[in-house]
Amino acid sequence: MATIKDIAKAAGVSTATVSRVLNFDETLSVSEETKRKIFDIADSFSYKSKKRSKEKKIAFVHWSTEQEAMNDLYYSSIRVGIEKRCRLQNMQVTKYFQSDFEKQAFEDIEGIIAVGKFSELQIKKLESITSKIVFVDSSPNEELFPSVVVNFERVTTKVMNYFIDKGHKAIGYIGGREKFKDQHVEFRDPREIAFQNYIKERSLTDTPMYIGEFSVEDGYNLMKQAINEYKESLPTAFFAGNDSIAIGCLKALHEAEIQVPNRVNIIGVNDISFSKYTHPALSTVKIHTELMGETSVDLLVEQFSDPALPKQIVLPTTLKIRESSF
Repeated sequence: MATIKDIAKAAGVSTATVSRVLNFDETLSVSEETKRKIFDIADSFSYKSKKRSKEKKIAFVHWSTEQEAMNDLYYSSIRVGIEKRCRLQNMQVTKYFQSDFEKQAFEDIEGIIAVGKFSELQIKKLESITSKIVFVDSSPNEELFPSVVVNFERVTTKVMNYFIDKGHKAIGYIGGREKFKDQHVEFRDPREIAFQNYIKERSLTDTPMYIGEFSVEDGYNLMKQAINEYKESLPTAFFAGNDSIAIGCLKALHEAEIQVPNRVNIIGVNDISFSKYTHPALSTVKIHTELMGETSVDLLVEQFSDPALPKQIVLPTTLKIRESSF
């Protein structure tokens, strides 16, 4: 087993610094970057600190089932950011999923990071546990709860402006809708709404919309439907609600021997890890998901130390143009 001396050598710091960081010495003045480096090296050596005092117990509450969360790279990346930052902040994290939302007792929980979309009933349940709640990827009430979100309306405008600037006149949208997990209430996605508003404000025509779920399978089936319905009049560009949908679209276009990007351009959203490895490489809007998770922990720490007015943090996005669009 690696020793503190081994970790100190790898990190380029003193053994005293390593010991104090791993034991969460609050009087130590070192940068967050140094702390992160020490923890990462300690993890790689499978080192475990013997002393972790004054840990705060927080709950990471995911709006979907455990299996759904594991298969969704968007939410998996948010979770990674939360767990990394919690290690730095000396927080003990317990994960809860929609499937055990009602039956779990949430004992001794001091704060909650709620990831996803939650109904009013679920939010009341969370409030009954603790008043220290931060929402990620939704903002049910910005006057009551801190949150970390992305402006998907701005994302949509960014993609559409790019297509228009490149001379596309016929632009389609293939997106998804989600439901609160404790209800059968479907809600419209902000990308879908923003797309409709964009084409209405600019009086654009030839803008078909296809809505299913945010999955590769639905992206594939909906693009096949568009190909069959529009044939030679198929739009020259499609905005896909997320990368999973976009990957399904690419598969359908490939099977129909429709060249991308020579005939049809595709842009997705999220920049999941394997987007750059599709064929052709997928153009997408990068959502800084790991940073969303890290920022949510920082907001929760603020709630513990100085519960002032709730903050809504809107993180920026980046358009990544690769081979699926000009």
